[in-house]
Amino acid sequence: MRKIAVALLSAVLLTALALPFTALTADLTVSARHAVLYEPTTGVYLYDRNGDARAPMASTTKIMTALVALRHGNLKEKITIPPEACGIEGSSIYMQPGEVLTLQDLLYALMLQSANDAAAAIAIAVGGSVSDFADMMNAEAAALGLSNTHFMNPHGLDDPQHYTSARDLAQIAAAAMEIPEFCEIVCSVKHTIPHGNEGDVRVLVNHNKLLRLYDGAIGVKTGFTKKSGRCLVGAAERDGLTFITVTLDAPNDWNDHIRMFEHGFEQLENRLLYDTGSFSYELPLLGEDGKRIRCTNPEPICAVLPKSAPAPDVTLDLPHYLTSPAKGGKVIGSVRFSYNGKTVADGTLVIAEK
Repeated sequence: MRKIAVALLSAVLLTALALPFTALTADLTVSARHAVLYEPTTGVYLYDRNGDARAPMASTTKIMTALVALRHGNLKEKITIPPEACGIEGSSIYMQPGEVLTLQDLLYALMLQSANDAAAAIAIAVGGSVSDFADMMNAEAAALGLSNTHFMNPHGLDDPQHYTSARDLAQIAAAAMEIPEFCEIVCSVKHTIPHGNEGDVRVLVNHNKLLRLYDGAIGVKTGFTKKSGRCLVGAAERDGLTFITVTLDAPNDWNDHIRMFEHGFEQLENRLLYDTGSFSYELPLLGEDGKRIRCTNPEPICAVLPKSAPAPDVTLDLPHYLTSPAKGGKVIGSVRFSYNGKTVADGTLVIAEK
């Protein structure tokens, strides 16, 4: 199953630092009233159309619902569906009161089938009530530093006080996709969960056609109401580089996202600067004539850069010598890479294993 780049980042050294370049958007047009193309490792928006303007978000709300549930809930918890979670208008899996599902089952129904009844059940189970869960969603938005987002419910049905911006929604999606369980759910094309308590199953099919339309697509969520228009948050990963795309009120959203993905992958790359152990520097050992200790990088070092960028400048932070022998793996310094005067990657340097 596909994994988002965040999972890959555990194996490489990438620093979320502002890149020393600006978006190149002259050749990109979209149908959306609000749209952004976001690279989460660097925090750079390569495309922005009305990205800070507040707008309804429909079922893309459920990204935050899932994020809060994963932060505060237990995936294996068995939830007895309460009557107040049943019969919610809009998309549904038509749960019945007393039916038992795990939180994980409900999250798959939430993100693949866009089930509003699952959203209500999650809110009640995790937050105690829909309104208290909305407070948790707003607390999470505040913790992320979002200033143009406010939640009134966990499903996205229209409310004047329920809104976000394209930029904020990209930040929410980026935070959610740092959670491996979220990534597993939103990149699933199909999944089955129980239907009732008699052994039947529901087959859930992901509404997000990007998973089938675009090579490298890995998420995340669709949405629609008459007020919001078509809303979509997408994510795609290639060669360790991930983009998150957001459109709100987009008549031609699938093509909008494909255009933005293509634009991003044309502009940037996740460049391998040094593979594991390929950096090598020798330090003299004090008092041991002629003896030198080699240091190296214990992990790959990568940087997200424009494809046209030259090799970054390298700055070492190492002692001039070692005063005593040290075991392999001991950290003794660091290396920093900069481009146009800005740091784009850094990594540790350790005593090489013999």
